[in-house]
Amino acid sequence: MDQSDNFFDLYNHGFARVAVGVPAIRVADPAWNGAQTARLMAQAAQAGTALMVFPELGLSGYTCDDLFHQHALLDACEAALLDLVEASKALDLVAVVGLPWRVDQRLFNCAAVVQRGRLLGLVPKTYLPNYAEFYEARQFNPASTALPTEVKVGGQTVPFGSHLLFQCEDLPRLVFHVEICEDVWVPIPPSSYAALAGATVLLNLSASNITVGKADYRHRLVSSQSARCLAAYLYSSAGAGESSTDLAWDGQSLICENGELLAESERFSSDSHLITADVDLEKLSHERMRQTSFGQSAELHREPLSRFRTVTFGLHLASSGPRPLQRHIERFPYVPSDPRRRDERCHEVYSIQVQALVQRLSVAGHGKLVIGVSGGLDSTHALLVCAKALDLLGRPRSDILGVTMPGFATSTRTLDQALRLMEAVGCSVLQIDIRPSCQQMLKDIGHAHAPEAPVYDVTFENVQAGERTSHLFRLANLHQGIVVGTGDLSELALGWCTYGVGDHMSHYNVNASVPKTLIKHLVRWVADTRQVGEQGSEVLHAIVDTEISPELVPGQGDQDQPGQSTESVIGPYELQDFHLFQMVRYGFPPSKVAFLAYSAWLGHDKYTLADIKKHLRVFLQRFFTNQFKRSCVPNSPKVGSGGSLSPRGDWRAPSDARATTWLAELDSKVPDQDAA
Repeated sequence: MDQSDNFFDLYNHGFARVAVGVPAIRVADPAWNGAQTARLMAQAAQAGTALMVFPELGLSGYTCDDLFHQHALLDACEAALLDLVEASKALDLVAVVGLPWRVDQRLFNCAAVVQRGRLLGLVPKTYLPNYAEFYEARQFNPASTALPTEVKVGGQTVPFGSHLLFQCEDLPRLVFHVEICEDVWVPIPPSSYAALAGATVLLNLSASNITVGKADYRHRLVSSQSARCLAAYLYSSAGAGESSTDLAWDGQSLICENGELLAESERFSSDSHLITADVDLEKLSHERMRQTSFGQSAELHREPLSRFRTVTFGLHLASSGPRPLQRHIERFPYVPSDPRRRDERCHEVYSIQVQALVQRLSVAGHGKLVIGVSGGLDSTHALLVCAKALDLLGRPRSDILGVTMPGFATSTRTLDQALRLMEAVGCSVLQIDIRPSCQQMLKDIGHAHAPEAPVYDVTFENVQAGERTSHLFRLANLHQGIVVGTGDLSELALGWCTYGVGDHMSHYNVNASVPKTLIKHLVRWVADTRQVGEQGSEVLHAIVDTEISPELVPGQGDQDQPGQSTESVIGPYELQDFHLFQMVRYGFPPSKVAFLAYSAWLGHDKYTLADIKKHLRVFLQRFFTNQFKRSCVPNSPKVGSGGSLSPRGDWRAPSDARATTWLAELDSKVPDQDAA
């Protein structure tokens, strides 16, 4: 693989490393403050950072008050800036620092954008707070009063104004905009327009003194602005060294991406410090493309967006070796890792499924709910949803007809679990041995299978799946009820379901947008919360611990355990669910999906890159080949932002599209072994 296209380099997968620096300062000592800033710049550059922001008026100190009108201070600030420009020549990053700046005999609170010996621009503050403890309008002028669009700085002609976008030529998705403190506290921040104009990273040079409760509000403010703008947001605050005459300072700095907190600094630190995070520019770009109302909003605000000017710059991003991702990637994107949030997720998903079924039953009538119960995960969870729905409707659980249908490969373990589960739930129970009808079907169609000379092919397997579903539908006819489907999102993605008259079909499927990894936790959650009693919890835990199997082909020897392993054929669900989420939710190419999976599992000693590549190949092949099954699926509630595969909902695709392009990208960009 070409070094310039290094798979193990985060910059080759749409990420950019960004930083927020909080230098310890001395009020009105620009030379000292500049030196502290330069040290943090060098530290960030050493860490592979592309973009960095510092606090508001960081070269002078925010609390200079009327000293801002002293020319000695202003001259020293200019000298400190020029020193930083000189120091930046050897650094591969862009740094944005704050200082007061004179333009046409007026003073502006500005951000200076510094990169490799150049000053890319000066951005004045738009909104000046002049209330409570703030008196900025006493010293400064708002950006709207500035007339020139360029200024001279150290022999350079520099763009000047609040409508500047800065775009990296090496990383075109890296487009940033600068606003200053109060700008983000107003109803429509300048960064909102900048995001609509194309900025993916929004910077805020803030001073922001600390008062009780303000830190939490900053969290909400920055997080919500990043979410509304579908952007990354870097927020700085003044820290140690600012005057404590009337105020205190905590140096809180935040990095958020589309509503998610990626990094936060230690508050009240007495030392200079910085935080870094790897922002996913490709994900942000995808979200804007996917959320068409974002583009509609840009059209509605065409006039203010036309004022923006773009300044381009280059970074030396090519690396000669691995540059690993320094960002936590959830191995189970559908399942929160935090136990409290996981319980909340389980409760909400369960409630969505139950509410949807209640609504369907309120329209469909009062017949029985007919459900096939295998003793495995999916049918177990669907049965639990049915029971809760009838409880809410005030109907007896005996209105559920649980049908277990042992076949040629049903293990004694799963059959016992199915019977014990139905007893614990309190539903009506029917056991039907499908082997005689399957034998008749095999004989009728001329299949070569015979008990003394078995033929275990796909026809043998699907005859059993079809017989089970046929029985369920006829039972629903008999009892004026509906068949409740049990198949999950993971199976639908991989085509691991028998099409038509098989487990693909039902009258209503409560599980179709719930992935296998989450269903396992849902069943465990019901067990742990004792919602079906002590004996019910015991059998639920046993079901969670049972090998996932279709149980269609007999195993060798002991029939106490399932003879087939689903994951040995289609790959581990924990990996395939990860691939599904990243590809369908964010449209990532296979190389990035593999890079994210590799980063997520790095250090867990479970999957090598070769393993990930192999299973991702299986996922892609099966996902494309089985689209026809997803083009015709029963109604089912969408439960999460991870999406569904319903053709009426999140996923519309042609059934005859080929996986060729995706497989070629996987083979050409993903190596066969881990980094050395």
